[in-house]
Amino acid sequence: SDVCSSDLVKPVSARNAMRKRRRIMRLLRTALVCLVALAVALLFCIVPYRSLLPAAQIDAREEGEMRVHFLSVGQGDCTIVEFPGGDVLVVDAGDGSFEANNAIVSYIKGLDVRSLSLLATHADIDHYGGFSELLRVFQADRFYLPVLSSPTSAYQRLLTAIEGEGCKAQTLTRYDVIGDASGAYAVCISPHAVDETDANAASTMLYVSYQGINLLLAADADAAREEHILSELTLAEDLLDSGAYRVRLDETHFLKVSHHGSAGASSAQWLSFLSPVAAIVSCGAGNGYHHPAGATMARLAALGTQIYRTDELGNIMLAIRDGRYTLTYA
Repeated sequence: SDVCSSDLVKPVSARNAMRKRRRIMRLLRTALVCLVALAVALLFCIVPYRSLLPAAQIDAREEGEMRVHFLSVGQGDCTIVEFPGGDVLVVDAGDGSFEANNAIVSYIKGLDVRSLSLLATHADIDHYGGFSELLRVFQADRFYLPVLSSPTSAYQRLLTAIEGEGCKAQTLTRYDVIGDASGAYAVCISPHAVDETDANAASTMLYVSYQGINLLLAADADAAREEHILSELTLAEDLLDSGAYRVRLDETHFLKVSHHGSAGASSAQWLSFLSPVAAIVSCGAGNGYHHPAGATMARLAALGTQIYRTDELGNIMLAIRDGRYTLTYA
């Protein structure tokens, strides 16, 4: 019976030892997975993963050429002004969605950027949402802020990110100028003061000019703001000039249509005064706001203005060189 008892004990001990080794191996594998995940997480905290995204394939800018890129970022805005010397100004940065952030980061990486500045026209998420990520991925020299802030946590995180990155911040109001050594410039024509109360009406409107070709970036300004500016111009046609920087809205060649083509902006009187050759509308396909409004498109069509929409054409690029321009899309 002693022999039989010994024969029974040995297999049980072996099985227990094997189970113990398996448990240890499972624990080790779990610990290894956790360590790898922690290492990856720490790496992404130090090196944002979007910095690893491939650069968009964009033709090199020609000598003396200024380009303005209107990016397709869904129901949001992102316009990139690429000055001839390589300074780049990003006006709005989409809504911060995964797809929009990827698209903007890849696009900027595809440009030959000498210095980078960022500008939020107003504190609506579809305009400033992607800036926090841009601050993480790129080294920005300056951030132009809108007159009105927002009480949302997302906007507060943006302000914290600007401060944390040591980026110089400046609030834009009328007559402020962003100039370039090439002679290209952008003049803020609205808002007029810092005591505004309506975010859309107080959107930063930029008049961009190079070699006699003029572009108006109207942000989300409404019809009331348009009417106010027109009434001011009845006093003097040079009212919006900022020193030597000339502003003539009635010589606008290209219009970045306000508020994604909303019916509450781009009045008939405003469009007739501008009489742009072409208008660019930034909007998302099938968006719930039904932008752009049919009435707005009809007013532009009645003027013979060519209409370019990001929801239909994708990214749109305006190139200006030697006093001539081309408008392409992809």
